[in-house]
Amino acid sequence: MAIITVDFDGTLYQGNSFKAMFSVGKETFTAKQWAIVAVGLAKAAAGGLLKGKNKFRHDFFRSFAKTFRGKTTEELDLFFQELVNHGKEEVHHTLVSRIHDHQKNGDTVIVLSGALQPFLKAFINHLQLNDVHVLSTELQFDQNGKCTGEIGHIVNGDVKVTKLQEWINQQQHLTENPPKEIWAYADSESDIPLLHYVSNPVLVNPKEGMVKVAEENKWSIFA
Repeated sequence: MAIITVDFDGTLYQGNSFKAMFSVGKETFTAKQWAIVAVGLAKAAAGGLLKGKNKFRHDFFRSFAKTFRGKTTEELDLFFQELVNHGKEEVHHTLVSRIHDHQKNGDTVIVLSGALQPFLKAFINHLQLNDVHVLSTELQFDQNGKCTGEIGHIVNGDVKVTKLQEWINQQQHLTENPPKEIWAYADSESDIPLLHYVSNPVLVNPKEGMVKVAEENKWSIFA
């Protein structure tokens, strides 16, 4: 048995979740929610100029999450289902078929991504990918089950490796019978720590810069 990790943005999902969130927000957000996003984006842009693309992405996620403050799980499910409806045409269906092949072989599949967990779960449900685990950025909830508007650690870069290691250590059957292989399907520079960690790194539709990285490391490429 192998463990198969699959990235979301740019990998399983060929679209851009930032654009998807903006598009759905235009249809569903109130003026107050857009004001929250605008303030967050201004901070994200300033931070991005100083600290780069990942800083911008992280600040954007945090500002967007603040718009969910006070919402129940049911209300959030409606929003994230709209995201799925918006982006379902940009699924990498060949990769979905590869996931099914892995499952037929008895492999354990994990979607490992910095995207928000409710979005990933809704997408996986839409794709009918049964028995797939999700390790991703989590929204925080209070004791009454309402969203606080805060998020946990963003699962990106080195955090992906840490999250995967923690998950494996929590699975008793894996500690007693460790997986023979760990695969990673991913596409971007931020995935490099994970790609170095696993035994079978696979670049999915990589851009030119990552093609060079794949060639230098003799990593497989999946179109």
